[in-house]
Amino acid sequence: MSAAYIVDAVRTPRGRGRPDGGLHTLSPIDLGAAVLKAIVERTNIDPAIADDCVLGCAETVNDQGSNIARSSWLYAGLPDEVPGMVVSRFCGSGLDAVNTAAAKVMSGQADVVVAGGVEMLSLVPMLGTGGPTGSDAWFNTASWLTPQGVAADLIATVNGFSRKEVDAFAVKSQDKAAAAQAEGRHANAIVPVHDFNGELALAKDEHPRPGTTVETLAGLRPAFADMGLKGGFDSLLKRRYPDLIGIDHVHHAGNSSGIVDGASALLIVSEEALKRHDLTPKARISGFAQVGVDPSIMLIGPDAACRKCLGRAALDYDDIDLFEINEAFAAVVLDFMKRSDVNEERINVSGGAIAYGHPIGATGAMLTGTLVDDMARTGARRGVVSMCVGVGMAVATLLETVQ
Repeated sequence: MSAAYIVDAVRTPRGRGRPDGGLHTLSPIDLGAAVLKAIVERTNIDPAIADDCVLGCAETVNDQGSNIARSSWLYAGLPDEVPGMVVSRFCGSGLDAVNTAAAKVMSGQADVVVAGGVEMLSLVPMLGTGGPTGSDAWFNTASWLTPQGVAADLIATVNGFSRKEVDAFAVKSQDKAAAAQAEGRHANAIVPVHDFNGELALAKDEHPRPGTTVETLAGLRPAFADMGLKGGFDSLLKRRYPDLIGIDHVHHAGNSSGIVDGASALLIVSEEALKRHDLTPKARISGFAQVGVDPSIMLIGPDAACRKCLGRAALDYDDIDLFEINEAFAAVVLDFMKRSDVNEERINVSGGAIAYGHPIGATGAMLTGTLVDDMARTGARRGVVSMCVGVGMAVATLLETVQ
């Protein structure tokens, strides 16, 4: 089986996912086109050699509907003969787009694939596509499906993570992000976004809140307590977990991933393409995996996904230098640390989605680029990206440096 190599990775800044956010007045295809143009220019490839363009997008409706990969490619003025496709696995969409591209290359069915993701939460909210998770109470009851925020609080309750612990984790994410920004660690990957008139819309991430403290977070009210109580989910979970006295609602806006807009793109190629087009790889994709877990506590999957991914490569956690575990909620990463026994010094070393925000369908590809940069910066040999996914799933991807 052929190897798949990452030549480069770019992303937009993450803009606040609100009407006052820096990217809100644009269209998702503006963001998609911006990163697609940039990855072609940065790698100096002839875009006509691409076999496919694969973008992740969680909510493929309205401005993000009708195959935003293909429409973004065309809007960028790139060659008509290159097709496009969308991968939609909720939060894992962008990482699965990377994995899909790698699978095409590794199986010999493609030599050059552009992969990434796009999501504008300021325009298309989560669950904007509808479905039984938001409208069918019988489905939710039969599957024990729990809203993500309540499920995150369940994770904290089961593990005994206190409000102070999850807030402390959030502060560390902000501190790491502030240090990374001050050092300009990932500045080279960021593509400034301009509006239709050519005016600069956004050049840097606008969600991080440097200087956040446990004391300031302590003043925020739990975000999912009313949902758990009034929606009946607390009662449902006590039936599922009869030993629980109740659900300790500890998550809020300050220790959960931020709602933002953004897009990302990577160039993924075969070894033959590296030689033929004189390209220099930054990393190799050596494996990936997907898993399903209990929908009632749906966000515990990263450990299982990582173990499955590493097992296929005959590796274990001790063989991995760096991890990017998406900070959907603070308890998700704390749970991963507890299950894996991986210390926090190897996880999200430049901060995570609590600080930067989580543009759902784009995040996985963004994290892949971040990991590639941090591996090069620290001299790491291997790294893993993993994300929890709604309705009880998770995805993981193994990266290695190229010797």
